[in-house]
Amino acid sequence: MSRAWVHDGRELQLFDKTELRIEGIALDGAHLGDVAAAVAAVLGIPGDDVYVIDARADRLALDIRRDTMDPRAIVGKEAALLRALAAVPGVGTGPETTVTADGMLGWIAEDAAEGLAALGRADEMRATIGRTIARRALVLSTGPEVVHGHIEDTNQPYLLAHLSAAGFDARGGGAVDDDLDQLTQRLRDAAGELGFGLVVTTGGVGAESKDITVEAILALDPEAHTPYVVRFEAGLGRHAKDGVRIGVGSYGTATLVALPGPHDEVVAALPELVRWAAAGEPTERLAARLAAMLREVARSRFGPAGHGRAQ
Repeated sequence: MSRAWVHDGRELQLFDKTELRIEGIALDGAHLGDVAAAVAAVLGIPGDDVYVIDARADRLALDIRRDTMDPRAIVGKEAALLRALAAVPGVGTGPETTVTADGMLGWIAEDAAEGLAALGRADEMRATIGRTIARRALVLSTGPEVVHGHIEDTNQPYLLAHLSAAGFDARGGGAVDDDLDQLTQRLRDAAGELGFGLVVTTGGVGAESKDITVEAILALDPEAHTPYVVRFEAGLGRHAKDGVRIGVGSYGTATLVALPGPHDEVVAALPELVRWAAAGEPTERLAARLAAMLREVARSRFGPAGHGRAQ
């Protein structure tokens, strides 16, 4: 399951605090499967997500086998949960029966109206933070030729200027060598604790063995979209791989976008990136449209007799 703090816009991380404890209960021949099913029904989750881990004459402990839950399914549900348990044959409850838990599950004993009002305020704050993060962009250049100043980095200043003009809080992240572990960590930090909503890299998407930018995105998001721009015959000349691909994936708070290094390709791709950000479309569509745009650039460069085949 997702380990993100927010899941599907409503569910929050339980942070491994998944135990519900019910004290002052009377058990006499109760079927534990029925007990778990009653709890699951009140919380609005599948029955298989609740498991009784301890049952004694006067207490129960249940494990909620989920990473995330919608807190609205929890807050203020103590009375409803006790009524549901009392309806299970062999289970008795009374005035002394209580439900306790740690972490977010502890909201089950809170006043429903107060809890829902607090959640509403939290939702508003989270939405504000989300909008702020979505407009924070980091640009990273890759390759030793940029790291060591052998060539001028024209891509990063260009992207920063135009992303800023499009309303992003755009920051330069400098240059990263062609090192898979180093680049993966830089992307992980940017999309995690640094709180960027868009991370754009330039370079390192080619067919040589040193080109590892797409692989770094795939290390963080195995389901990232990596369409081909140009195909080559692997093993021919310097082509260790069978083509040039771009990458668009997601990790933490960020959309990760790997663009090629040639400046004309970055210039061609930028309007599509800005349009996508304004429209809020799926990352799959961004990847497809970027690849289509870059194939046109490749066709104009290679022509019918070129060394690569726009795919």
